[in-house]
Amino acid sequence: MRIVAVADTHTYHDDLTVPDGDVFVHAGDLCRRGEDLAELREAADWLHALPHRTKVVVAGNHDRMLEDRPGQARAVLAERGIRYLEDSGTEIDGVSFWGSPWQPEFNDWAFNLPRGRALARKWALIPERVDVLVTHGPPLGIGDAGALPGRHGCADLLARVRQVRPRLHLFGHIHQDGGFWHHDGTAFANVTTWECERGPTVIRLDSSGAVGEVVPAARTR
Repeated sequence: MRIVAVADTHTYHDDLTVPDGDVFVHAGDLCRRGEDLAELREAADWLHALPHRTKVVVAGNHDRMLEDRPGQARAVLAERGIRYLEDSGTEIDGVSFWGSPWQPEFNDWAFNLPRGRALARKWALIPERVDVLVTHGPPLGIGDAGALPGRHGCADLLARVRQVRPRLHLFGHIHQDGGFWHHDGTAFANVTTWECERGPTVIRLDSSGAVGEVVPAARTR
């Protein structure tokens, strides 16, 4: 399975050159402010036009309408054949995906929760057997070095990932630390496009269980 993954497009998606693949994953922040459904419709139309036969979306902190008006917003995605995951899963060609939009609280954005018990309850919903985990935010210490000092990932998410051990964990949110890493049997990828200055990330899942990065994300402009 060839997965093409992005995050943090913020409606700049027309600037991206998107490689072909089997599954297209957007790990959140399709929108800029996320208060107007027109932003989501524009992003959904772009996703629908891509050649990938399956599209998977997780919301991000800028995708406010998916938290405030979930019925209307989910309908926009569903009408275009997009699989939206919010603490839920889907299976594609025998590969299990699970998606969650939450991240540690920062400013007054969508899908924010305080660190500790509230977030840990969300991560506890991740099933014991999942091949591809998609979250908007990163786990602590992996792809989470932002513009502000320190690390910005979630310690409870990291703990759950170590328990579940997915083959692949995709995320975005932290624009400054895109990349690809292997730790303890899991491949991690911060697939941010940094508002489409950085290209999509392409990852291969082999039937043997191996995960490899096919195309490193490059700047688009």
